[in-house]
Amino acid sequence: MTPTGFTVLAHGVGGSTDLPVPLSFALIGAAWALTATFAVVALAWKKPRFDPGKAGRDLPAWVTRVVDSPVLRWAAALAALAFAVWVMVAAVWGPSGSANALPGVFYVLLWVGLVAVSVVVGPVWRLLSPLRTLYGLSGLRRRESPPSSVRDYPNAWGYWPAAVGLFAFVWLELASPDPGSLTAIKTWLLVYAAVMLVGAWIFGSRWFARADPFEVYGMTVSRLAPFRRSSSSRRVQVVNPLDHLPSLPVRPGTVAVLAVLLGSTAFDSFSQAPVFRNFVDEHAASIPLIDEAWGAALLRSVGLFFFALVVGLTFWAAARATGGVDATLRRELPGRLAHSLIPIVVGYIFAHYLSYLVERGQETLVRLADPLGRGWHLLGVDADDVQYVLSQHPSVLWSIKVSCVVIGHIVAVIAAHDRALHLLPRRHQITGQLAMMLTMVGYTFAGLYLLFGG
Repeated sequence: MTPTGFTVLAHGVGGSTDLPVPLSFALIGAAWALTATFAVVALAWKKPRFDPGKAGRDLPAWVTRVVDSPVLRWAAALAALAFAVWVMVAAVWGPSGSANALPGVFYVLLWVGLVAVSVVVGPVWRLLSPLRTLYGLSGLRRRESPPSSVRDYPNAWGYWPAAVGLFAFVWLELASPDPGSLTAIKTWLLVYAAVMLVGAWIFGSRWFARADPFEVYGMTVSRLAPFRRSSSSRRVQVVNPLDHLPSLPVRPGTVAVLAVLLGSTAFDSFSQAPVFRNFVDEHAASIPLIDEAWGAALLRSVGLFFFALVVGLTFWAAARATGGVDATLRRELPGRLAHSLIPIVVGYIFAHYLSYLVERGQETLVRLADPLGRGWHLLGVDADDVQYVLSQHPSVLWSIKVSCVVIGHIVAVIAAHDRALHLLPRRHQITGQLAMMLTMVGYTFAGLYLLFGG
C-alpha cells in the first residue's frame, strides 16, 4: 500500500483491475456490429447526408463573445500553466515512486481526460497547452508578422511529427522498461518541451498545430464534438457530429496518427494476455548485448510497432481497394476516409481506459491535494473519498466496454458509407465499400476479442 492507501501496480499508473469481458458479452456485441455493418451498406440511404460544409445552428452571440474573450482565454491558459507548475513541483519535491501525482496526471488526466473533454467541447489543448502559453508570453509570436520572419512549415511533413510524438508517448507507457519511473516521465516531458519550443521558434505557432502530439490528438478526436466554428461568421455553432467528422484535415501523416492511437490501444490489451507475457519472459534474457529488462522492452516495442503498422496498412489497403475510381482519387482515398477511424479510436479508448479515468483519476486528484506528501487535504480531498464504482459493478463496466466498441464501430461504418457515396460512382457505391466494411468488422472483432482477454 502507498502512503495514500492505494495499491499501485505496473502500467505507469497501475494495472487494469477490470475483469475480462465475458464471452457472451463479446459475442453479442460482435453479432450486433456485424448485423449493423451490412444493414448500413445494403439498406441505408443511397444519397450522402453528411457534409462538413452544412450550416449548424448558431448559439447566441454572447456565447461566442465569452469564448473569444481575451480575458477568459488568458485566464484559462494561465490557470493551466499554473496547474502544470503545481504538477512539476509534485514531481520534483513530492514523494517518490507510485505515491507521486505525476504518473496519474501524465497517463490518466492528460492522455484519457483529453479525449473526454475534446469529444464534448472541442480541441481545448490549443488553449490550455502550457507550451503555447509560454510561447505567447515570450513575445516570439510577434515574429510571425510579417510571415517572412518565420520559416514555412514543410507541407510534406504534415502530421508526421505528431505521429512520432504519439508513438513516443505510447512507447513510454506500454513498452519501456519502467513506465512508472518519475525519471523516465520527467525526461520525456523535458524532451517534449524542448522539441516543441525549438520547433515553434523556427516555424512559428503552426508547429504546435502540426507537431504537438497532444494538440493533434485532441484536434482529431474533437471531430466528434457537437460544437464548432462557423466558417463564415466564426460564431460558435451546435452541429451534427457526423457533419463535423469529415472536416478532419487531410495531410501527410493523418492515417499514421490514427494508426498509432488505435494500434497502441489494441496492443495494450494484447500485452496483458498470458501468452504474450510468457513469451516476453522466456525470450527477454536471450537477446544479446542488452540486459533482461531492456530485452523485454525491445520485444514489447516490436509488438507495439507491429500493431500500429497492421492498423495503418490494413486501412490503407482497404481504402486503396475501393472500386470504380480513377488512379488520382485512389491515392487520395486513405486520407479522405481516415476520419471514419475516429469513432473506433474513441470507442476503444473509452472501452479500455474508462475505469482508469474514473478511478485512477480520483486517486490522482487526491495526490495532487497533497503534492509534497505531507498529509495535506487541500479542498477537503481525502483518500477515503475515492469511489471505485465501476470496479464494484463489473456487469455495468462490461456493458459499457462492449457498447463503446460497438457504437464506435457503427458510427464509423455510417461515416465511411456516407463519404463513399460522395466519392464513388453510383454503380460502385455498394461493391466499392466491401473491402473497407470487412476491415472495420475485423477491427471490431479484434477489439472485442482483446477486451475478452485474448
